[in-house]
Amino acid sequence: MKHLLLIYLFATLLIFAAFAVLSFGYGNGYVYIYWRDWQFQSSALGLIALFIVISLLVQLGWLFGKRYFVREQRKKETVLNFKELHPYEQLGIVWLLDAAKDQQVFIERVFAQSGLLSNIIDAQFDYRNGDFDTALQSLDKSAPMAFELAELLRIDIFLERLETEKALTHLEFLSQHQLSPWLTEIENAYQQRMTALWGKLALQKPWIFLQTTQHGLLDAEHRDLWLQQLLIQFEQASVDDLALLQQRYLALQSEIQLRPYSSKVLWLKLLARMPEMGLQHADLALHLLQEHFDPEVFYLWFQQQLLKQIPDYPYVEQRIIQLEQKYTSVPMLTFAKWHVYMATERKSEAEQLLALYPDNILMSYLRIKSTLDDNPDLIRQLNLIFENDVNFLNFKI
Repeated sequence: MKHLLLIYLFATLLIFAAFAVLSFGYGNGYVYIYWRDWQFQSSALGLIALFIVISLLVQLGWLFGKRYFVREQRKKETVLNFKELHPYEQLGIVWLLDAAKDQQVFIERVFAQSGLLSNIIDAQFDYRNGDFDTALQSLDKSAPMAFELAELLRIDIFLERLETEKALTHLEFLSQHQLSPWLTEIENAYQQRMTALWGKLALQKPWIFLQTTQHGLLDAEHRDLWLQQLLIQFEQASVDDLALLQQRYLALQSEIQLRPYSSKVLWLKLLARMPEMGLQHADLALHLLQEHFDPEVFYLWFQQQLLKQIPDYPYVEQRIIQLEQKYTSVPMLTFAKWHVYMATERKSEAEQLLALYPDNILMSYLRIKSTLDDNPDLIRQLNLIFENDVNFLNFKI
């Protein structure tokens, strides 16, 4: 239909131009039609325009009518042979049955005449069959207009071959490359494919992903999985890796505070392993505790405060009191306050806290520890017992 409209537009411009030349110095003429009670008066140019509009409407009516009757007739036909189907219908069936691998010869034959996709389709099958070198050779021969599609497959091949650095280089370039106009209508699908490849790279080599010059390349699921991989492989990080991680957090600090709670907790655990990020760790922990009281988050913050060279006990106590006002009846806050009182030599106030929460394991631990205060060996054995309990948090203080 678009082709038909373009033809009519071109023909209309041509006719009007010819009419303007022939009418020069003579006027536009006059047309009067009278039939029964209907009459039409116009210039000759208006009559020509009317004929063109009527012709276009007839053509469009014929086109849509033909398509409708062909589609309805197609529904009633009895198909006895797969080859009787239109090639697009055959491809649709292969797609619906997810049978591309079994129908390789058929699909390659359909696309053999496509100068745009022929080599990429061949490369896709070579890739699925594990022949990566042949696939890359086919991609090198692909049409320039299909550059983005070829690059997506090339990056996937690099990742399968664990050539993560090459994949990173190509992904970085493709992310900054202006999308071809013919792909704009399916840009969402294209971006989803890009995001999936970034996610694959981030999980394959989490520390290499930090070398990207852009941010926000992962979806929420892959972002959390990537952070988990960083925690798992933290001991393998180099000095440069840790520096890049710090830069990434500082660049995204305000954005990270808007992310889901679970994602922020993962960042908190990473920051806890980098002493130089102590200020950011404390800010994020307190931010999380304002949203929701999580014993693990409080533990990470409290431990960091007490492991400082010179702990600021008044500041720690003030924060604990603020949390107690927000979250009532939380034994862990009382547990932490006991340590602050003992560190600041307020033993009588600490003793009063021991009477609280008689059934809580943390407070029971403190009551026993207080009784065994003069026997370090028994306290060490007590710690071993409690640290083996899955519900007990090992406070390194």
